[in-house]
Amino acid sequence: MSISGLTRASRAHPGFVAALIHRLSGLALAIFLPLHFLMLGLALDEAAFSGAVAWSNQPLVKISEALMVSALAVHFAGGLRLLAVEFLGLTRAQGAWIAGCFAFGGGVGILFLMRAF
Repeated sequence: MSISGLTRASRAHPGFVAALIHRLSGLALAIFLPLHFLMLGLALDEAAFSGAVAWSNQPLVKISEALMVSALAVHFAGGLRLLAVEFLGLTRAQGAWIAGCFAFGGGVGILFLMRAF
């Protein structure tokens, strides 16, 4: 065991990677959401809001939004996976659950991009 209590093998386990991505997507959402709400607050001033909407029509912004939508979907699906593991004791099918979470998140992001362009 290393000082942190995690061996290299335990960090490579799909469950550890899924938990790490779940935490990172939650952190990304925690950073993004206040900025998003700030932009929505601009709706009170019509000129500032139209400038923000014009800025958000740039391709790089749309791709960033698609990544955030994917992060939200992955975070949601990962949370459901975590609930299933905690309350239903699912251990044998964790790989399938993890793959399903990432597939769900990627699919939602692709659908968002298809709609954005």
